[in-house]
Amino acid sequence: MGGWDRALDAAGVTDPGLREDYGRQRRQVTRYKPEAVLAARLLLPARLVPHVIAATAYMHRTDTLLDSGPLDGRKAAYARWEREVADSLAAGRTDDPELRPLLNTVAAHPALRDRALEHLAGAVADLDFTGFATEADYQRYLDAYSLPAFMVVATLLGPDGDQTAYRSACRTFIDAGQRLDFVSDLAEDLADGRLTIPELTLARHGVTRADLERGENLPAVRALVTEQLDLVDRTLAEGPALIALVPPAHRPMVRCMIGLDELTSAAARADVPALLRRSAAPPRPAALRLLGREYLRARRVRG
Repeated sequence: MGGWDRALDAAGVTDPGLREDYGRQRRQVTRYKPEAVLAARLLLPARLVPHVIAATAYMHRTDTLLDSGPLDGRKAAYARWEREVADSLAAGRTDDPELRPLLNTVAAHPALRDRALEHLAGAVADLDFTGFATEADYQRYLDAYSLPAFMVVATLLGPDGDQTAYRSACRTFIDAGQRLDFVSDLAEDLADGRLTIPELTLARHGVTRADLERGENLPAVRALVTEQLDLVDRTLAEGPALIALVPPAHRPMVRCMIGLDELTSAAARADVPALLRRSAAPPRPAALRLLGREYLRARRVRG
């Protein structure tokens, strides 16, 4: 019996059809996010791995609907998806094989039901998103979209019972993670017509959108991006508070998530002008060392 079958057994997924649904989603997630599947398999208790896969697959399908095709078509497709998910969660059943794992995971982790609905309600904020005028607009985007999206998976990693303090710590972490994504993917987002650093922040530095689109390696541009990375690093420094709130068996995964963001921020900072041409990513050797350290910690926790 392979590790995936053991994980399904540990998660209580015994129905053959449902096991195939989970397996299909595992293959889907592996195609677009192989590092996340590897980390989950190595760092999380086996009983949690299928549920994290199901939550991630649900998020990916939602994001695909938000991003694919003309705006009017996306709005209509998303409205249909929102109704289907809400109706399925209300009924506790569905004929959609892409939703069956989510419903089974919600049955095992009831707190996920409300998190999935919050994500649906907030995701519309990303349908016609093109950027922010102010830092306050960015913070509202975090509350409406980024945090509810993150909590779909994060809820599974959090403590049993009241997650109020945990959600607050997740909000701090996703502030760092979302800002880092926006800085790291600056060139890609600009090419897609999105300016993800607030316009007033650009104006304060004397930088124009055209400067960024042309990839101008100006002192003001470097100062602008460095300031954003400073904000990322100050927020990431609060990561230990988040780690302390999750069960010990989940801490290797959370430490790895924070560590990868730290490595990505360092890579971005090491070559700020390059961000105007391509995205930043953590160095592969450093990422593998991080994963290896946390794997050893996970094994010690599991005994």
